Amino acid sequence: MERRRLGRTDLMVSAICLGTMTFGQQNTEAEGHAQLDYALDRGINFIDTAELYSIPPRAETQGSTERIVGSWLAARGNRDKVILATKVVGRTQMGWFRPDGAEARLDRANIRYAIEGSLKRLRTDYIDLYQLHWPDRDIGLFGGNGNTFHGLGDTSKDVPIEETLAALDELVQEGKIRHVGLSNETAWGTARFVHLAETGHGPRVASIQNAYNLLNRTFEIGLAELAMREQVGLLAYSPLAQGYLTGKYQRGARPAGARTTLFDRGQRYQKVNAEEAIDAYLELAADMGVDPAQLALAFVTQRPFVTSNIIGATSMDQLRTDLGSLDVVITPDLLARIDAIHARYCNPSP
Repeated sequence: MERRRLGRTDLMVSAICLGTMTFGQQNTEAEGHAQLDYALDRGINFIDTAELYSIPPRAETQGSTERIVGSWLAARGNRDKVILATKVVGRTQMGWFRPDGAEARLDRANIRYAIEGSLKRLRTDYIDLYQLHWPDRDIGLFGGNGNTFHGLGDTSKDVPIEETLAALDELVQEGKIRHVGLSNETAWGTARFVHLAETGHGPRVASIQNAYNLLNRTFEIGLAELAMREQVGLLAYSPLAQGYLTGKYQRGARPAGARTTLFDRGQRYQKVNAEEAIDAYLELAADMGVDPAQLALAFVTQRPFVTSNIIGATSMDQLRTDLGSLDVVITPDLLARIDAIHARYCNPSP
């Protein structure tokens, strides 16, 4: 398994990261442990979770994924063998993250409360990479604004980035977190975090975790250059577009036990031209004699601005298939064919 440097830190993370957000709803604790064992045995040393998980977010299951990862770490006694990443929620109206239903924010009190909960659930005394799950600003998230921008919204309630960085800096100084990262962030936000850190306002961000896949290459517009020049590597999530790039949802199919079947949360990948784009990629994969999931994953892993590709699976067969993507090489000719499809159906699912 290839190892890549995380930002400007001394951490070397595997090119594939195991995402765990299904642990606690779609996957049991035993299944989660089996996935973690298999991943570690195959050279994955990077595990990603969040205080939000499992998905979809519910009060009853909030924190369940961290607890499952934590019980695995405790049972195996292998904390020193993994690079552990988790996240603190941004501004949200979901009232179950903080005491008495208080609004979660990226201020000192909220970050302090969140990190203590994560450390307890994960049964560790430090987090290698602590990420801001989404900004404390009123911006379109998770495909909400599509390919459009309608203004800044209400900025009066924004927690200043300086305050967020100061809170994170305290935790770094205390040894509770080693490095910090962003998630679902914009080019402006990322640049602002970098600038403030370089002018003495706290730790420098090492990474940005945003959606990136064949149906959503918007990261390439502005953020990719910033990521490479400033060494803020992309941790790409949803590389299979929530499973849509496998083809299992084509023509309205809803396989038993699949995420969209269970939770009806795939609207981001059901937009205009999405099905046509998926058809084109499925045809390309068939023409190349490659599993479509492996083609989609190999594309992401081999992009020059990607530090680690976050895969997720609900079965061991899916996990084996995903890791088989490491054997697929995106040649210049294959990339040209992918880019031709992208030019025809540009970012149908931003």
